[in-house]
Amino acid sequence: MERRIVSREQWLAERKAHLANEKALTRAYDRLMEERRTLPWVLVEQDYVFDSEAGPVRLADLFQGRSQLAVQHFMLPPGGEICPGCASTADLADPSRRHFEHADLSFAAVSRAPIAEIAAARRRMGWTFQWVSSAGSRFNYDYGVSWTPEQIAAGDAPYNYGSDTAPIEDLHGHSVFARDESGAIYHTYSTYARGAESVSGAFGWLDMAPKGRNEGDQIMSWLRRHDEYEDGAATHACCAAAQAAE
Repeated sequence: MERRIVSREQWLAERKAHLANEKALTRAYDRLMEERRTLPWVLVEQDYVFDSEAGPVRLADLFQGRSQLAVQHFMLPPGGEICPGCASTADLADPSRRHFEHADLSFAAVSRAPIAEIAAARRRMGWTFQWVSSAGSRFNYDYGVSWTPEQIAAGDAPYNYGSDTAPIEDLHGHSVFARDESGAIYHTYSTYARGAESVSGAFGWLDMAPKGRNEGDQIMSWLRRHDEYEDGAATHACCAAAQAAE
């Protein structure tokens, strides 16, 4: 890491120049968000049914009476481990949803693991948000975060709108749905790979620090599940696989 020690006057001059670039990026981002809000919607015709700890629920139930729903496609396959990257995003869901639920947006996480494994993961991590199992449904496959072993072997596992090929059966993503007055549900947006960074709060803080994300040779090499930082374990396999796809 380059370290330059300068006078306060020189630092201020360079910081102001950087501020101009920051403002340009902010304005470009505002234009991108405006463009996103004008994207067309797609009617969801499949009646997806999920397993919850309270029994079967439908996609409409996950809205919890609101008109918008954000879904975290959480990497937890049957018999798998909690993805540290997905976990770091999920850590922010409960405090954040206390605010955005009042702006008409509900939140749910969806994984392919059976509900008993999801319930155990929720208890371990201390999360309270909706987290349901898509086992037995096409939901993960239809929204571009899961693939069959045959697809993987054939190299026919397009991820992130075909910009990458998935190296494993599950990867992460986020999808947004809307519900109109008639009860019809629409898919409005999905993002994958680095698109998840906008809701990964730790990255924003690290990006302001001199060492940045301090990742070394592997993406998220510093990242652990929040109850594991004391053990200093190596990068988890699912983060390494996600890096290969990104």
